[in-house]
Amino acid sequence: MMADNIVIVVQARMSSSRLPGKVMMPLLGESLLSRMIERLKMIRHKALVVIATSEESADDIIEQEADRIEVPCFRGNLNNLLDRHYQAGKKYNADTVLKIPSDCPLIDPQIIDQVLDFYVEHPGEYDYVSNLHPATFPDGNDVEIMTMACLERTWEEATKTLELEHTTPYIWENPESFSIGNVTWDTGKDYSMSHRFTIDYEADYLFIKRVYEELYPARHNFSCNDIISLLEQKPEIYDINARYAGVNWYRNHMDELKTISSDQTKLTF
Repeated sequence: MMADNIVIVVQARMSSSRLPGKVMMPLLGESLLSRMIERLKMIRHKALVVIATSEESADDIIEQEADRIEVPCFRGNLNNLLDRHYQAGKKYNADTVLKIPSDCPLIDPQIIDQVLDFYVEHPGEYDYVSNLHPATFPDGNDVEIMTMACLERTWEEATKTLELEHTTPYIWENPESFSIGNVTWDTGKDYSMSHRFTIDYEADYLFIKRVYEELYPARHNFSCNDIISLLEQKPEIYDINARYAGVNWYRNHMDELKTISSDQTKLTF
């Protein structure tokens, strides 16, 4: 069974606080954003990929990149990502919205399909399904799926700054109000705090660039397992950004989050 109209919303902006312009950094002759979209288009499920950026003039370049790679672009509020996701979903008539952040250029299409498979195999059972609560996959394989009705209710009810900025916390912080599912890594392992495939720092970019240089020429759709095998063969690549493994946005909101414990983020590094 397939979900009705699936829209993958990729949030992207140039004004990243720690690594400005990261989505336009080069990866083998293309932008990081373009390489990530390329991976999203490898999924088995039928879905529309939309880049959602802000209305700020600094993000004109992202709209231009979206036009160049022929992906729809929605422009909305800079800091209210919840509104940006909701309005994008509404514009493109989504029944189901996937939230995929633009800082995951190594995301495995098979993992996206795995989470989608779980969602569509349980029709009407879940408002929200992710692989993040708790997370087990290497950081940078973030998949969050929600019904449009769930997203709309969240948009209507959420008020806290972190709920607006991060789109989905209102959902998973209120499990009594939503039916929530989680997909864990079928290896039985938990690499969420030990392996970092996302980008927030210069070292992350150097790591991702090296992974692409090693794996992409031979196999464009290299997998999460391919990356792990590479790191086992060449541990010096793992070491490039190892100090940031386990670092995520949770650490700045531990006093506000009820469903996140301190073992799910590195507080000092």
